[in-house]
Amino acid sequence: MKLGSYFLRRLLLLIPLLLGLSLLTFTVSRILPGDPVGLAAGPQATEEIKASLRKEFGLDKPLPVQYFSYIGNLFRGEWGQSLYSRREVASDLKVYFPATLELTLAAIVFAAVLGTLLGVVSALNRNKLPDHLARVVVLFFVSFPAFWLAMMFQLLFGLALDWFPIGKRFNILMSPPQSITGMYLLDSLLTWDWKSFRMAAWHLFIPALVLSFGALASITRITRANMLEALDKDFVRMERALGMPERVVIFKYVLRNAFIATLTIIALEFGWLMAGAVLVETIFDWPGLGLYIVESSLRLDFQPIMGITIIYGIVFSLVNIFTDMAYGLLDPRIRYG
Repeated sequence: MKLGSYFLRRLLLLIPLLLGLSLLTFTVSRILPGDPVGLAAGPQATEEIKASLRKEFGLDKPLPVQYFSYIGNLFRGEWGQSLYSRREVASDLKVYFPATLELTLAAIVFAAVLGTLLGVVSALNRNKLPDHLARVVVLFFVSFPAFWLAMMFQLLFGLALDWFPIGKRFNILMSPPQSITGMYLLDSLLTWDWKSFRMAAWHLFIPALVLSFGALASITRITRANMLEALDKDFVRMERALGMPERVVIFKYVLRNAFIATLTIIALEFGWLMAGAVLVETIFDWPGLGLYIVESSLRLDFQPIMGITIIYGIVFSLVNIFTDMAYGLLDPRIRYG
């Protein structure tokens, strides 16, 4: 099967997946205890005001009617309206999603680069001092909860050393770069705004680094294990016997074969990092989906919660599709069928 046909088939399979995800999220949001309409209307609201609000948002209709109405609106690009703020959920997602995507991309780049490097160093120095040091460093950072590390990094690098800001996405006294994608680093590069690029990177570094620690251990461990396995293969011994430079053997043959499994872990960790950015975004006051979903959950504002869940499902699925397609670039023997 050609790559284009494979990609199209995988995209079509997203439809039943997202329908099931929307049904599950819709069901959970309706059976949770509490009265979202009462919270949105306020403690002084009368029953007439609450009834009017339910009618306005269609909550007075039977649940099947509400669900199919929601699905129909989704296919028209309408994600609903927040009960609390009355803003369109789609408009909020356009603001919050790029912030989380930028944070997650930076975190997975940190984790992939550092994890792969540490895994290679450990494998090439098996049971030696660099191997032990690499494993101790990784174990140290993943042994502590993300929220604790976030606060320690704020205290050390933000307050004590004053190297980095302790929160927010950009300097509140400056205007962010012209919005093209919503991701400040990319927008700064596209508009050649180097001052904004430095400011955005300065604010992004510590939150992304803290978020990356969760994936760092998995990537290091799987890289090390697969490097050790590849080093024992017959083709590696043959290349060395032919006098090929060790650098070429390691990076062209060993690492390329070992990186297929590492790529799978990176793809999975990307999804988990995006979903797990809630604590980091809350502590660093990062205006992303994590902070948005926390605020929506506290208010029982289920429309944003459903929209965020669907966004997570789409991103996680697309990452896995592109990862499967990337396997063919690393191993030409892989065929799509």
